[in-house]
Amino acid sequence: DTGEGVLEDDKQAVYWYTKAAEQGEAVAQFVLGLMYSNGEGVPEDDTEAAKWYRKAAEQEHMQAQYILGVMYDNGEGIPEDDAEAVKWYRKAAEQGLAGAQSNLGGAYDDGIGVPEDDTLAYMWWNLAAAQGDEDAKRNKSIISKVMTKEQIAEAQKMSREWMARRQE
Repeated sequence: DTGEGVLEDDKQAVYWYTKAAEQGEAVAQFVLGLMYSNGEGVPEDDTEAAKWYRKAAEQEHMQAQYILGVMYDNGEGIPEDDAEAVKWYRKAAEQGLAGAQSNLGGAYDDGIGVPEDDTLAYMWWNLAAAQGDEDAKRNKSIISKVMTKEQIAEAQKMSREWMARRQE
């Protein structure tokens, strides 16, 4: 894949990643998803990419969970499904992936795939913003203008509790 010790060869990389992926190696499954998404060593194929991302996601690979959420969100290679998108965003967000936290905040803000909830939107954006996610920072600032002080305080409390659970 990277040409370390051998010539770089995407087709050979796909061959070896496939061998590992078929044996259940989550990282290889994720990389195969990327290769199919980007058409590296194989024809670009979002359906095949989604298949490999799902295999990795089911093994708790948070980046695969996030990308699978995006694919469900946008209907890329799989049917658009807001509830499935939220399911995969949540799994990655619970593991601490800022992009997934930001997208989950957006789902709660818009009521897409989940009931609309400004407090939960703020909480998820707050967590993502704490990791430097610029979109989350901007969205948190915007939503705070329509929230009560009590709602913001509750969202901040929920963020602190979430962080404390992660450190246990």
